[in-house]
Amino acid sequence: MSRYILQRILLMIPTLFGVMLITFVVTQFVPGGPVEKMMAEIEGRGAAGEAASGGAGALYQGDRGLDQDRIEQLRALYGFDRPPLERFLAMMGNYLVFDFGDSYYHHRSVVDLVISKLPVSMSLGLWTFFIVYLTCIPLGIAKAVRDGSRFDVFTSTVILIGYAIPGFVLGILLIVLFGGGSFWSIFPLRGLVSDNWSELTLIGKILDYLWHMVLPVASSTVGSLAVMTLLTKNSFLEEIRKQYVITARAKGLPEKQVLYKHVFRNAIIPIITGFPGTFITSFFTGSLLIETIFSLDGMGLLAYTSVMNRDYPVVLGTLYFFTIIGLVSRLLSDLCYVVVDPRITFERLQ
Repeated sequence: MSRYILQRILLMIPTLFGVMLITFVVTQFVPGGPVEKMMAEIEGRGAAGEAASGGAGALYQGDRGLDQDRIEQLRALYGFDRPPLERFLAMMGNYLVFDFGDSYYHHRSVVDLVISKLPVSMSLGLWTFFIVYLTCIPLGIAKAVRDGSRFDVFTSTVILIGYAIPGFVLGILLIVLFGGGSFWSIFPLRGLVSDNWSELTLIGKILDYLWHMVLPVASSTVGSLAVMTLLTKNSFLEEIRKQYVITARAKGLPEKQVLYKHVFRNAIIPIITGFPGTFITSFFTGSLLIETIFSLDGMGLLAYTSVMNRDYPVVLGTLYFFTIIGLVSRLLSDLCYVVVDPRITFERLQ
């Protein structure tokens, strides 16, 4: 076991290095980097100032742009005066000790910036995760036991309709219906808590937080129900039709014992093995559209603004961290195969 884990960890190093190298190279060819953006802002302010003072000649001087010395100062400020290879190696050296630097756009530490956005992403991700698993597994089992019945057809129709509706469209619909858009003003539409949250009692704070999360969590959850439910149903159907189930029934075992003692532990393997990875990534995932619709400032919005503003420390720093999280999640998923199914050994996984 320790040998397999060590091999996987050693494979993570070139994978992580390759992901960062490719992303770093791509950023070098994207036009409109931080230096160009700052130059445009300075020139725009300069041109506006010249125009305000009057005179066509003054406006023309403002259009001449920055002198070369000022441009070199800007390049040195952002570290672009060094060769790309030197910058990449220095960046990876800092990342090894989780020093991600400061954001160009927000002028804050990348770590502090990410921590400030995590509550929104964790709220959406964790609630969605628990609701999906706690709903889909019992529903999938019920559908497998009642395969072909009216209940099976009705629930399949409902979850497939939900799957076909994009999350942001459902969010807008919920706002129109329940957020005071055109019908009922039942749920709040902005932020995780109310403005007077600090004045509420402990129970009031919990209820206020949950009340704010109803619409965004519903928007992000409905589309995920279909995949997990049908995966659970198909996994149980496959096991129910196997010979050992027929034998157990022939011996006179109760149907609940056959289902939950024999079928369940075999059918649940494909679902449980993805549990660690999904659980860990739910802390850091963010949906740009859901966060925008419900005015939630989370990781999705941070990722979008960082890319649009060429905020390379945030883009590369979060990519480095999330890549490590993804690689560790894959390793934990593989280890779960061995824990859940004794027939699988580490020698087979190598």
